[in-house]
Amino acid sequence: MTKPTPLDQAHAGMEAAPQDDAARLKFFERLADAELVMLLEDEPDGDDVRPRLFPVDGQRFVLVFDREDRLTAFTQGPAPYAALSGRVLAGLLSDQGLGLGLNLDVAPSATLLPPDAVAWLAETVGQAPDETAATPLEIEPPTGLPESLVAALDTKLALASGLAQFAYLATVRYQDGRKGHLLAFVDPIPGAEDGLAQAVREALVFSGVEAGEIDVTFLKAADPAAARFARHGLRFDLPKAPDQTVQTPGADPGFDPSRPPKLR
Repeated sequence: MTKPTPLDQAHAGMEAAPQDDAARLKFFERLADAELVMLLEDEPDGDDVRPRLFPVDGQRFVLVFDREDRLTAFTQGPAPYAALSGRVLAGLLSDQGLGLGLNLDVAPSATLLPPDAVAWLAETVGQAPDETAATPLEIEPPTGLPESLVAALDTKLALASGLAQFAYLATVRYQDGRKGHLLAFVDPIPGAEDGLAQAVREALVFSGVEAGEIDVTFLKAADPAAARFARHGLRFDLPKAPDQTVQTPGADPGFDPSRPPKLR
């Protein structure tokens, strides 16, 4: 039996608890994080791709799969496809008013997401974190955070291979008297800061924490503040890049929101 994918597991959790908002949010988070293959009409022409469209009840859907073998099982043979992340795909489909058919006929996670659900996902993952400037005066161990949020951060940062060495989560008090939680990334690679901040924002959103807030900062290992976070913070180790080399985020077309393919 083929091992279930993260999308299979998240979909099963959502189906088992249809009234559970947390289970539904976890499915959408896994969909945004997934590397998907989209069925095309023909081979890509540079950055231009033409998805195969399927009409259902007056709406149009593209078909995507979370494994290449699932796509070939559906098409019963080789077929042209484009590989891209779920968050990039949601933005592309939302712009065109298209729905998404996931793993149809080939997996337990088979489902149809109508255009309004795709648009919600695109809007959710497309919101950028706010930028502020504040200096923490006190650093303490983190307290009061829901376990679901800590688990969401752990899962999200496990996907950020090679983008930083590690991160520390702590409770801080700022110069203006405000107290909150701060996640400090140590030695991020150049260009990774926006993506890491976005990952933290998504962990908050998809964990279902209402009105939650975590500030993010970036430090060098030699920075004296890094030692203070090491003493008091909860450490998250980010995996090394698979090939032990580090690439700037977005080096692969289709996985960089600023360089998405174009639907035609």
